[in-house]
Amino acid sequence: MGTPERQLSSIEQRLLNDFQHDMPLEPRPFARLADSLGVTEQQVLSLLSRLQDEGVVSRVGPVFRPNRVGVSTLAALAVPPARLTEVAEQVNAFVEVNHNYEREHEFNLWFVVTAPDTRHLRGVLDEIARATDLEPLELPMLEDYFIDLGFPLQWA
Repeated sequence: MGTPERQLSSIEQRLLNDFQHDMPLEPRPFARLADSLGVTEQQVLSLLSRLQDEGVVSRVGPVFRPNRVGVSTLAALAVPPARLTEVAEQVNAFVEVNHNYEREHEFNLWFVVTAPDTRHLRGVLDEIARATDLEPLELPMLEDYFIDLGFPLQWA
């Protein structure tokens, strides 16, 4: 998550903190959030867009159980430390990659790839190999665990 160059407004803080869970499943979920915040739907959409542009938020969207909608896999790359930032940016450029992170291991860049089907998933892993000149290690899920990634945000 990027560090904002400015202090976040109270509406932005509430938007980031209060709606990490239970996104309304309805045709206009952002209108519901807007009602709770006392602003318009367009203001919520604009705020989220700006927060993404500033690097405060990387993604806004649902999280589905793995392999319930399409397919997914965890993968890792053994990246020379001097190339880690460059390769992380290359991996992040793929819309099928929903996040990546550094680990203390020979395979030091881990990421999750999602795709509509196995063929597309393989294609993305092959493209990542070509783009980075590194071979992804695929780590398929053997057993699923649900880890809640929401947490209360602390504002300085």
